[in-house]
Amino acid sequence: LETVLQAKPEVSSLQTVLLVGAEGELPEGVRPFESLMKPHGDPLPPAPVSVNDPVVFIYTSGTTGFPKGVMLSSDNILFDIEACQALLELDPDERFLTVLPLFHSFGQTVCMNFCLWLGGTTVLMERFLPQQTLEALEKHRITLFPGVPAMYAAILHVPAEREYDLSALKYCVSGGAPMPEPVQRAFEQRFNCAILEGDGPTECSPVTSVNPPPHKGVRKIGSVGIPLPGVEIKIFDENDNELPVGEIGEIVVRGRNVMLGYFNNPEATAEAMRNGWYHTGDMGKFDEDGYLYIVDRKKDMIIVGGINVYPSEVERVLMEHPAVAMCAVIGKPDPERGEIPIAVIVPKPDTQPDAREIIRFARERLANFKVPREVIFRSELPMSNTGKVLKRLLKKELELES
Repeated sequence: LETVLQAKPEVSSLQTVLLVGAEGELPEGVRPFESLMKPHGDPLPPAPVSVNDPVVFIYTSGTTGFPKGVMLSSDNILFDIEACQALLELDPDERFLTVLPLFHSFGQTVCMNFCLWLGGTTVLMERFLPQQTLEALEKHRITLFPGVPAMYAAILHVPAEREYDLSALKYCVSGGAPMPEPVQRAFEQRFNCAILEGDGPTECSPVTSVNPPPHKGVRKIGSVGIPLPGVEIKIFDENDNELPVGEIGEIVVRGRNVMLGYFNNPEATAEAMRNGWYHTGDMGKFDEDGYLYIVDRKKDMIIVGGINVYPSEVERVLMEHPAVAMCAVIGKPDPERGEIPIAVIVPKPDTQPDAREIIRFARERLANFKVPREVIFRSELPMSNTGKVLKRLLKKELELES
């Protein structure tokens, strides 16, 4: 509340702040949320609406720039929910655990709207805390847990002093950022529950692909699965030509789940929505079985001496090191090669990794031009509220912007 009140004078359109769980006297311009429940005059006549009208504006994470307001319609969201259900086949007895923020498309569509549409139960947590999350999974007999990779990694750090009964848990779902394979394998081994990794941007309501559950098909660790029913995904080159299987290009999406556009931003809308396809800005490829693999964000790509280096590939290797808890690989300007990769690493508790040893570890597993030339250790990485590393901010903090 304090942060909102500090910003309020600079936002002329903001008239009222609603406070949930308000107690005692409130500052001017702040009302308790409960006051909305009281009758206020005569009811207004229903407004004429269409399923294609904007129903919600969800703002992007702003990981590569200023957040944009994504306009989604009822039809966008309902289609995405029904497409998810066609693949997952859940039932009204499901119990979701919601630790994801509901202002984000992943939390809003999967944890809230999908659960309500099913007629299921959602258990809300005020904030994500690893041990309390395990306790809630056990106590409430949760059947489906949606989370981001950083949450699964944090849960693994909870001491294994006692076993948690997660026998009711059918699936965990991961999205929002690439899932490191070591984290996925360790989580599944410890808690005996499959993680279904999927993908999709806010602009697509957001789910576009997911690994099928065991009874519906093959789950491929490292991939983000297959396109949802009714969703088309292709790989385009820089001239919007479709690329063959196995070749890396930009992931583009077409379907009823694709947004109406960006709020008050026709230029960005036109740039993203070209030739009937939404251009995600993600680089990826399909395998011969139709499974999609995310390679990296187009804007995060590092060009070393004219050769493309995808940070996520380097990060996956570094995450295999026993002393690495989290990492981010970014480009540093270099007068000879244009850019060089450097690694920013958060060590695991009670470890003291050596930078030279980390570089040697990477060199044994990567082509020389992909190996980080520097390693920086930090206690934490700048993260968004949805668990994404803010590489733009990290570069700024390290003064690496060219």
